[in-house]
Amino acid sequence: MFYWVKMIQMFHVSKQFGHNSALVDINFRIHKGEFVFVTGPSGAGKTTLLRLIFGVERPSSGNILVNGIYLNRVKRQRLDLLRRDIGFVFQDFKLLPTKTVFQNVAIALEVTGTRRSIIKKKTRQVLRQVGLHKKGDFFPLQLSGGEQQRVAIARAIVKNPTILLADEPTGNLDSDLTKDIFARFIKINEGGTTVIVATHNKEILNAYRRQTIFLDHGKIV
Repeated sequence: MFYWVKMIQMFHVSKQFGHNSALVDINFRIHKGEFVFVTGPSGAGKTTLLRLIFGVERPSSGNILVNGIYLNRVKRQRLDLLRRDIGFVFQDFKLLPTKTVFQNVAIALEVTGTRRSIIKKKTRQVLRQVGLHKKGDFFPLQLSGGEQQRVAIARAIVKNPTILLADEPTGNLDSDLTKDIFARFIKINEGGTTVIVATHNKEILNAYRRQTIFLDHGKIV
């Protein structure tokens, strides 16, 4: 039963930016605990799709259901609460350069009002999980690209999200680092988190062969 609880659904969703259509009549459902790839050429609408699920973009038409909530029918305050249960790994990491690795991860818990003692404990645990427990006092620019990506993953999962979104998370990494990052996503998914990864990496798509949503010019093909 665990894997067939509906978690994310889109009903005839379209998104326009000015006169340009980023997404057109999108329909799909993702069940709790699934690992799903979103793929397609550059400009196909992958990032927009993830941002709609995350609630930072609103659809131009159609409905989006996430964790039992229709995103286009709720107020901004409730959307902010919903996003606390969703982790997002950005393509360009979005780490704060003046904060240490530990601080970059801890901030995801600080904004939720978590007690300081719990923040310290959970941050240490997740840094150990991604193999960076010895670099908590380092700053982002002192790390390699692969290490920065692992910090971004740690920040996304430290709050134990039910959904993890990742936007081209290995676009700038070599083959070995790409395999390492995806091994970590698989492990996170095996822990029960629903994982959705946008990627155009055919090697990864062929290696893991998970449910895949193909986009082209904003449409599912």
